[in-house]
Amino acid sequence: MRKTQQIRQPVHNLGSFKLSRIALLLLAGSVSLAAIADGKPQPLNIPALPLDSALTQLADKAGLRLLYSAELAGKLRSRPVSGQYTPEQALKILLSGSGLSFRKTADDAFTVEASVNAGEPQSMTLPTVTVVGKAEYDSTDPYNPDYHRTNASTATKTDTPIMQTPMSIQVIPKQVLKDQQAIRIKDALKNVSGIFWATDPMYEGFQMRGFQADGATTVYRNGLRIRRAQHEVANVEQLEVIKGPAAAIYGRIEPGGLINVVTKKPLDMPYYSLEQQFGSYDLYRTTVDATGPVNDDRSLLYRLNLAYQNNNLFIDTMDQERFFVAPSLSWKPSDRTELNLNFEYQHDTRVNYTGLPVIGNRPANIPVNRYLGFGSDNERAVHDKLIIGFDWSHQFNDDWKIQHRFHYYNLDYQGNNQSFFNGPANNNGTAIRSTTTTPIDDTDTYATNIDLIGKFKLLDTQHQVLAGFDYFWEKRDGEGFARTPAPATHRPIVNIFNPVYGQVPLPTAKDFNSFSTLTQSWFGTYFQDQITLFDKLHIMGGGRYDWATRSSGSSSTSIEAARNRETEVQNDAFSPRVGLVYQPWPWLALYGNYVESLGGANTALSASGKPLDAETAQQHEVGFKTELLDKKLLTTVAFYNLTKQNVATADPANPRFSIQTGEARSRGMELDVSGQVTDGLSLIATYAYTDTEITKDNRGDQGHRFWNVPKNSGSFWVKYAVQEPLLRGLSFGAGTYLVGQREGNNANTWQMPGYVRVDALLGYAWKVGHSTVTTQLNINNLLDKEIYETSAFGGFLAQPGAPRIFMGSVKVEF
Repeated sequence: MRKTQQIRQPVHNLGSFKLSRIALLLLAGSVSLAAIADGKPQPLNIPALPLDSALTQLADKAGLRLLYSAELAGKLRSRPVSGQYTPEQALKILLSGSGLSFRKTADDAFTVEASVNAGEPQSMTLPTVTVVGKAEYDSTDPYNPDYHRTNASTATKTDTPIMQTPMSIQVIPKQVLKDQQAIRIKDALKNVSGIFWATDPMYEGFQMRGFQADGATTVYRNGLRIRRAQHEVANVEQLEVIKGPAAAIYGRIEPGGLINVVTKKPLDMPYYSLEQQFGSYDLYRTTVDATGPVNDDRSLLYRLNLAYQNNNLFIDTMDQERFFVAPSLSWKPSDRTELNLNFEYQHDTRVNYTGLPVIGNRPANIPVNRYLGFGSDNERAVHDKLIIGFDWSHQFNDDWKIQHRFHYYNLDYQGNNQSFFNGPANNNGTAIRSTTTTPIDDTDTYATNIDLIGKFKLLDTQHQVLAGFDYFWEKRDGEGFARTPAPATHRPIVNIFNPVYGQVPLPTAKDFNSFSTLTQSWFGTYFQDQITLFDKLHIMGGGRYDWATRSSGSSSTSIEAARNRETEVQNDAFSPRVGLVYQPWPWLALYGNYVESLGGANTALSASGKPLDAETAQQHEVGFKTELLDKKLLTTVAFYNLTKQNVATADPANPRFSIQTGEARSRGMELDVSGQVTDGLSLIATYAYTDTEITKDNRGDQGHRFWNVPKNSGSFWVKYAVQEPLLRGLSFGAGTYLVGQREGNNANTWQMPGYVRVDALLGYAWKVGHSTVTTQLNINNLLDKEIYETSAFGGFLAQPGAPRIFMGSVKVEF
C-alpha cells in the first residue's frame, strides 16, 4: 500500500500444503504452462471473501500455480480485487493486511506463507530487502492516488473495462476531488469535456453534448435516479459520466448523457480521517470518514461520513449552511452473498439567488457580487433531503450473479420570497421583479432495479449477458404564491446601479395562488449481450422497452383543484443500442455506436385535446481510446451526431395548445485524457467542439444555437507529487479552464462572454506516528477574472462565477 515496502524472505516448515485446482491440472499436463505464466494484466473481479476461497478463485481465473496451507489461511478474509491486474499484483492485493506474504519459486509457482512480523515460527530469516517501486492500490483504497480507473460499470451495468466499452465514459476518482478540494459535484465535472452547469443554484443540473436537463433526469446515485437535489461529496467514491443517450438501460432521460454518483462503501480494513477546510468568505467545512469491520471475521462492516459547512457567498448578504450524515453497513453472510444498507440526511439553508439581469446583448456592467433581491430576512430557502437505500447481490457461481437495488428519496423544499426579473433591464438600469414563495414543495420518490448478469461461451465466442427490470415512481405537490407585486407595496422595480432594499411582506396561506401536482411512474425491461471474438473484437447489442405514465395539474385556487385538472400522458417505446470495439493492440481500441433514446414526456396538449408524443433522440458516434504508459494514461476521442425530435412548440393557430415541430441537433468532437504520465505526475486534459442548432421551430428560433453551450471549451490540470526522498510528501499543481462565448437564450438575443480561469494547488503530507497529516492550499480563479457560468430563469439573467477564492485544509488520516 505504500511506495516503499519491506519484503522479508523467511523459510518455513509449512507442513501440509493445499494445491490449487490449476496446479493439479498443470501436474496432469492438461494446461500449458506458457498460457498461465505470461504475467499479463487481465480483468479480475474477486470480492472480499474468506482467504481460502479468494485464493482458489484467483488461481482459477488467473491461471496461477498456488501453494498454501489451509490452516494458515484460517478464518482470514481477503481484500477485494477489481480491475486489470497481473496475477502477482492481484495476489499482493488479496493478501494485503493479512499478515501473509508470498514468494515465487523456481518453477513459476507461488507459495503463500506467514510474514516475519506475523508471529509464526521461523526456522531461518534472511536479511531484510528494501524494494522501492509503485504500490498497487485497490480502487476503493482511501490512499489510492490514481487519476485513472480501468473499469466502470455505469455504461453497461456490468464491470467492464473502459477500453472494451463502445461508448465514451469518463471516471472522476475521489483523488481528483481531494486535489482540487471540490465540495460540489459541479466543481468536479469541469474535468470532463462538454459538460456545463445549467440550473438554479439550489439544484444541480447540467448540459451534456448541448442538451439541458434540470437535475431531474441527469444525475443518478448508485445507478438509481435522484431528483432535484444538491449532492454532498463527503461520501462520494467517484463520478462516472456516460456521454450520449443512456435510455437503453436507464429509461426516460435527456439524450446528452448521464452522471452517476457512486458513493463510498464500508471497507474491511480500519480507516479514519478528519478534515478541516477553511477559506474565503468565511468558509468553514468539517468532514469525518470512519470505516472498518464490526466483527472479527470481517463479515459485518460499517462506514460513517459526516460533513458540516457554514459560509458566506461572494454575493452580498448571501450565506449558506449544511449538515450531512451518511451511515452505511455491509453484511457478507457467505462468500457469495452481500447486503448493503445506506442512509443519507442532508439539511441545507441559504438565501435565494437568481442572478444579474441583462442590458442589451450582455450581462449588466455591475459588480458580480451585487445582490438584487428584495433584501428581506425572509428570502431564504431550506432543503431537507432523506435517502434510505439498500442493495444486495448473490453470486450463484463464478459466472452468474443477481443484484438488486432500491432507494426511497424525499425532498422537502421551502423557498420564501425568491425574486425574479420579468425581462432585461432598461438602459437606465431599471428592471421589474416578481416574487414567488413556495413554502410547500414536497417530493417522494421510489426507485428500484434488479439485474441478472451471466457469462458463458458459445462456440468460439465469449458472452456476458445482462437482463434487468426497473421501476420508478415520483409524487410531488407544490403550494405557494407567484405574482408581480404592486410597486408601492413590494418594491418590484429596482435600479440595478443603485438598489434600495426593503422588506417584502410574506404571503400567508390565504394569499397562495400557485398549486401544482405531479405523479409519474414507469417500468422497463432491458437486455444486453457483450460478445467477444478472438480477444480483439467486442460487440454489444441490446435495448429496453419502457411503459411510462405522467400526470400533472395546476390551479390558482387549491391543491384539490390542481388534482382535478390533472392530465395524464402515457408513452411506451423501445430504445435499441448497438456498439462495436476493435482492439488491434491492447493499448488501442476503435469503437462506434448507434443509440436511440426515449426522452421526456410532452405534457402539453394539441388543439384536438390529444397528448403529444414523447421526445425521442438518435445518436451516431465513432471514436478511439488508448491506454498507454503501462495502462496508466487513458485517452478517449469521440465524434458524434445527436438529434432530438418531438420538441413541443406553440400552435400558431391557437397558442394555448402545442404542436410537435421542434427538432434540435448537436454534433461535435470531444477529447478526454486522464491518468499518470510518470511517477508523481498526474494530469487531466479535455477539449470539446460542440456545434448545436435548432433545426425546426415555429417560434423564430430555427437556425439558432442552444443557450449556454460554447462552440469551444477545454481544460488542462496537472499535479506533481515530488519523488525525491528529502522532499517526499510535497505536491503542487495548476489548472486552466477555457469556455468560449455562449448564447444567453435560444432566441440568441444576448451572449455571455467567454473566459479563462486558472487554479493552483500546493500541498504537503507527512507521517506522525501511524497517522498521515496533509496540509493543502487551493486557489481558484487565481487571476481574479470576471466569469459568467450560466444563464437561467427565462434567459433574462446571468449567473456569475466566484472571483479569486482561497481554500486551505488540514487532514489527519489513520
